Amino acid sequence: MKGFYPAVFIRGLAMGAADVVPGVSGGTIAFITGIYDELIESLKSCNIQALQLLFQSGPTAFWQHINGGFLMSLLLGIATSVLSLARFISYALHHHPVPLAALFFGLILASAVLVYRQIPGAGRQIGWLLFGIGFALLIGEFRPADIASTPLNLFLSGALAICAMILPGISGSFILLLLGMYQPVIEAVKSMDILALLSFMAGCGVGLMLFVRLLSWLMHHFRAQLLAGLSGLLIGSLSIIWPWKLDAAGGILAESLAPGWQNVLPWQYAVKGDPQLLFSLALALVGGVLVLLIERFAKKA
Repeated sequence: MKGFYPAVFIRGLAMGAADVVPGVSGGTIAFITGIYDELIESLKSCNIQALQLLFQSGPTAFWQHINGGFLMSLLLGIATSVLSLARFISYALHHHPVPLAALFFGLILASAVLVYRQIPGAGRQIGWLLFGIGFALLIGEFRPADIASTPLNLFLSGALAICAMILPGISGSFILLLLGMYQPVIEAVKSMDILALLSFMAGCGVGLMLFVRLLSWLMHHFRAQLLAGLSGLLIGSLSIIWPWKLDAAGGILAESLAPGWQNVLPWQYAVKGDPQLLFSLALALVGGVLVLLIERFAKKA
């Protein structure tokens, strides 16, 4: 059985870091690092046939069928990143939302360009690109709901959020935030609330196994349209991660994407507080360069 892949583990670290932040998708990282198709097909292979192989032919055949070394290395990277960064990201979202959002604004913008460049064929599927942009903008108009963090709700939230996490462009963390479940999940990770974590992870597992089959079919039959739509989702999601936001009363937003937020220009934000414009622009540039470096690393790995 093939074992641990350091390069895949590093990609998992990057995916986990992205998935913790509302507005950023781990699927985007998987795509720009060149493992997206392998990830989808590996997840798709976790099926009844895999269980039959386990009982009929043994663990080795099962491991090879599901591409176990790849999945294990990736999931270890994601888990390591989420567990180690959850506290830091939670602190940064509360105390430094503008610079953090600027960093990921640059990351998403560069990712959109890279995804769009990989659309096959001569046409660039402008219609699907515009559809993706419009859909993301529509999602951005929704505001967080207030749902009790019961085991059932955590399960259902996980099933829905994981579908977004695996897509380049849609942030699973943002879906959790819309449902009002982002903070409970982050707190569960920080406090190691086993019941809450198991409920959420079970939902993620069920949702992923169902959704990945649809996604695999789309990638094989409508790849150009799907990539164009995902590029549009990335571009449209820039409105969600826009650094300068005010709350419903026009005051400085104490928590990134809190209820009632509205996007404003930096000089409008400056009336209420320091927009940190130069620092934020620098971090946005760093985010864009980071994406290019990740892509270059992925080609060599």
